[in-house]
Amino acid sequence: MLDEFSMDFFSLKGKVAIVTGGNTGLGQGYVVAFAKAGADLFVVTYDNDWEETRKLVEKEGRKIHFFQADLTKRDDIRKTVKECMDVYGHIDILVNNAGTIRRAPLLEYKDEDWDAVMAINIDAVYHLSQDVAKIMVEQGHGKIINIASMLSFQGGKFVPPYTASKHAVAGITKAFANELACKNIQVNAIAPGYIKTANTAPIRADKVRNAEILGRIPAARWAEPFDLMGTAVFLASRAADYVNGHILAVDGGWLVR
Repeated sequence: MLDEFSMDFFSLKGKVAIVTGGNTGLGQGYVVAFAKAGADLFVVTYDNDWEETRKLVEKEGRKIHFFQADLTKRDDIRKTVKECMDVYGHIDILVNNAGTIRRAPLLEYKDEDWDAVMAINIDAVYHLSQDVAKIMVEQGHGKIINIASMLSFQGGKFVPPYTASKHAVAGITKAFANELACKNIQVNAIAPGYIKTANTAPIRADKVRNAEILGRIPAARWAEPFDLMGTAVFLASRAADYVNGHILAVDGGWLVR
């Protein structure tokens, strides 16, 4: 058996991957990583700012299809799955990357901000995963990768719905894995540490807070989207066929400090 292993286990050739929020930041990194590994892409975006991502994928010789949708709307989720099936005929990988964060002190937090964060960060993850899982069960295989957070493990400050939603992402990852592992569908999550993205720009701009964060990261630096690309390819590939319900932290050592 051991001599059957090869680097082809990490190849995504012939696979189709849905990536939500795949036109910027970490999502764009996952998209480019999958393209480099051989996959064709179906990228779900809230806006139509996607030309840079298109060029990066087409440079790798892979196909890419963009679909504009509001994932807080159940009907848009159904349309997303149908469109991907119409375009490609199968779905092998789903990355639930789209998310949002709104910051305010707990005692001042608005109900509408709670609802908005939960709608995209967990409700959309549940509904899209459920719809895609039905297709993957019929196919007999699939990979679902959720995006958790350091706040799947910790409490944070000024972001109560984000913390609640990312704890929920970890939980739903485990719940789906329990039911789908026997169907040859692996459900796992990536928990990024502190990454240089638009979401973290306000924190990095705060000199005191930035210094506090860097002082706790053993790697002594903020991560780049590049640092998550290999992790995504691994979890999407045959190499991770026996990895189920795991929350994989890519955090420079933050959690062990």
